Amino acid sequence: MAMKTVNGLTGLGLIVALLAFLPAQAQTYPQRPLRVIVPLAAGGGMDTVTRSLARNLSDIFRQNVVVDNRPGAGSMLGLEILAGAAPDGHTLMMISATTVIHPILYKSRFDIVRDFTPVSQVTAQGYALVVHPSIPAKSVADLVQYLRAHPGQVNYSSSGIGSPIHMTTELFQIATGTRATHVPYKGMGAAYADLVGGRIQMSFATIISSRAHVKAGRLRALAVTPVKRAPALPDVPTLPEAGVDLVVVNWYGLIAPRGTGGAVLNRISGETAKVMHLPDVRKRLVAEGSEAVGTSPAQFGAHIRAERERWTKVIQQARIRATQ
Repeated sequence: MAMKTVNGLTGLGLIVALLAFLPAQAQTYPQRPLRVIVPLAAGGGMDTVTRSLARNLSDIFRQNVVVDNRPGAGSMLGLEILAGAAPDGHTLMMISATTVIHPILYKSRFDIVRDFTPVSQVTAQGYALVVHPSIPAKSVADLVQYLRAHPGQVNYSSSGIGSPIHMTTELFQIATGTRATHVPYKGMGAAYADLVGGRIQMSFATIISSRAHVKAGRLRALAVTPVKRAPALPDVPTLPEAGVDLVVVNWYGLIAPRGTGGAVLNRISGETAKVMHLPDVRKRLVAEGSEAVGTSPAQFGAHIRAERERWTKVIQQARIRATQ
């Protein structure tokens, strides 16, 4: 039996042509400017990392890469925009652990695993456990002893209920059998003012934002949360070194609309990894207490699923509620 032809191609020839076209899509991508949604205000850590990545990708792709700040509703505003975008790789979004945690606590029509496509983890960054000098603790062991002797009497700050800082402190309390009082803020600016002023006594703060206060003696750093010591605070031990078997790493990463093709995803993730490992980019990240990553879509997808499982357990065990 003769094969049917389509525009002069046999059925077999058409299949071969289509298979050959798929990698070509990645080779011709992008065909117009890219947009990267940032679900936070301009000027923060995520925004800074995204703009650095965007500048380098613009040079590689020879297309403008526009950073679009859309703060609000714990990343939900950004996800709404991304969900409605064409799945062609020209609209991406930078997320953090907040984007994974928020739908667990708050009603959301989005499932971060089901409704979006992972592209690449971009960075990893830890926190520093800092206390006000009024707390008589020179080590994590001292702090744990103090917290146990004064349950609920020490206030700790975060950037909001369900934020990674909030969740990290809850995880620390579970690991150490301690209890402190959560004071959520709308951002860490006001939280720092109260922490340095002594109205808040402890916090897990980003390494870059706390370093100046630590060096000036306004805060005391007892430990850092990554698996290795932070070059920005080389004399501060990790939590495991300090006797607490706990590692917490916040992160930034790119996601795309559901249905984005694998060839395009691999192109974006591959170029992103190259950018994040440029010497000047790595040097700047290290100085800020971060680490360049750059993973495949599959690796980042596995990371997101693991993060959701971990924080779901913490929320359930600590009985955290959105209205807490």
